[in-house]
Amino acid sequence: AASAFHVPSPSVSSTSRAFRTLSMSTATPSSDFQSESARRQIGNDAFLNQNLMARAQNGPGKTNASKLKIGIVGAGLAGLVAAMDLADAGHDVEMFELRPFVGGKVSSWKDKEGNHIEMGLHVFFGCYYNLFGIMKRTGSFDTELRMKEHVHTFVNEGGTLGSLDFRFPIGAPVAGLQAFARTEQLGLEDKFHNAVRLGTSPIVRALFDFDGGMDMVRDLDDISFTEWFTRLGGSRGSLDRMWDPIAYALGFVDCDHISA
Repeated sequence: AASAFHVPSPSVSSTSRAFRTLSMSTATPSSDFQSESARRQIGNDAFLNQNLMARAQNGPGKTNASKLKIGIVGAGLAGLVAAMDLADAGHDVEMFELRPFVGGKVSSWKDKEGNHIEMGLHVFFGCYYNLFGIMKRTGSFDTELRMKEHVHTFVNEGGTLGSLDFRFPIGAPVAGLQAFARTEQLGLEDKFHNAVRLGTSPIVRALFDFDGGMDMVRDLDDISFTEWFTRLGGSRGSLDRMWDPIAYALGFVDCDHISA
């Protein structure tokens, strides 16, 4: 399918070419779908729907009767996956990308010392069924996915190291609680306030009320992590020493600008 589309060189003016664009709404109510499998691809159910891996791995599974010429603006992960599906469905696809490389925030390269420089977060969790299906579809799951120890390392001013070590015989939330209790990044008072804040987080609620936890996540989109964290005593020191580095790794912005 990859041969069915190409990315024009940035030096070529491609915007004058005729192409059809597709727009998709992410707010489609689940009641609009006729099939149960389609309904389970949106909303809270999608987070626990392992069938999404098979759909991502197998593609659309059908070829359209009519062949369209389609343009996709942006060759990030979403654009590349859309192009694969459309090409597999029999359409002519042309991609438009400003950068001289594809991948967007999932792209990376090696510097002169051999370090991997990443454009975005490259840490994946076991529930990323869509992503793992795409990796299997492209043959990269077994060759490019590297398992790592569940330890987050902090390089502090002066070169001292701290960590959040989630390795523990018991899984979440116990593994997380012991990691925060033992980290060198926080003093005793900050550890207490972090424990209070994490104990009232959507993650804990979702353990016994998944829908309620996901509703909390959506409500917290309206405030910054800093605002949410400091409401119950979280300190600026905790933000500077631990949460800002985590926020930068997740979204390349600090806690004052990333949503809770």
